[in-house]
Amino acid sequence: MSAARTASSGPVRYERQGPVALVTMDRPDYRNAQNSAMTYALDRAFYRAADDDEVKVVVLAGAGKHFSAGHDIGTPERDAHLPFDRKAGLWWDHSDKEGAESRYARESEVYLGMCRRWRELPKPVIAAVQGACVAGGLMLAWVCDLIVAAEDAFFADPVVRMGIPGVEYFAHPWVMPPRIAKEFLFTGDRMSARRAYEVGMVNRVVPREQLHDAVRELAQRISEMPRLGLALTKRAVNQAEDLQGLHTGLDSVFGLHHVAHAHNAEVARDSLGGMDIHAMRRHAEGRPPYPGKASG
Repeated sequence: MSAARTASSGPVRYERQGPVALVTMDRPDYRNAQNSAMTYALDRAFYRAADDDEVKVVVLAGAGKHFSAGHDIGTPERDAHLPFDRKAGLWWDHSDKEGAESRYARESEVYLGMCRRWRELPKPVIAAVQGACVAGGLMLAWVCDLIVAAEDAFFADPVVRMGIPGVEYFAHPWVMPPRIAKEFLFTGDRMSARRAYEVGMVNRVVPREQLHDAVRELAQRISEMPRLGLALTKRAVNQAEDLQGLHTGLDSVFGLHHVAHAHNAEVARDSLGGMDIHAMRRHAEGRPPYPGKASG
């Protein structure tokens, strides 16, 4: 398969392999946690794939051991306070605002707005998931049309521990049955790749060492279909989901999400309820969320 490779020192790599565009998140030292720089780099990569007539299918992958551990809430390159050229909506710059005015504007752009637009990319997108697919990582996988998971993949949305009803792109009741979604959220437990397959959230589960070959083979097979046929079929299924309430449901829960942030800002240490990356990791490992304190 021929390839046209573009080198990048940024947080996202782009490579074309014949009719397939491979978009790779490239912050493996931070488990591909998504800062704003990565989010906007993903946006540019998806635009590039959309504009390239040679590209029939897009693959979204993560470098290293993990697909994505979610939104960046604690790396040295966290940049939530910085301004970026807004692309997904018409909300104002968040960086010189305070409180809900800042957070709602930013998250309308980089979380809900970006995900909605990527879902509408008129070419099939396949997520290749290994290791962690947690919180904001779910949002990236869920906007893809197909998900192929390695046997070592796991999925989790633990943000209820922050007092927040799930991630901003709240597709939970559409990607899995509602009672499974409630258990997934109420417990914050990890869902294995096999269980995700059983509930219909992923399409295929393959051995870790076969992940990229399996995704490449699937992408190549899909690329043999007519471009317009693929685009219209994708639009048809997306419209059916929206008629089942996905679009309005996302709006509704996004508002609840920000009620939770505002509540935390009033009664807790911060808008995340004091659950920084270290506390969340300790909880995931079964340790008290804060040193010297019992969990509760």
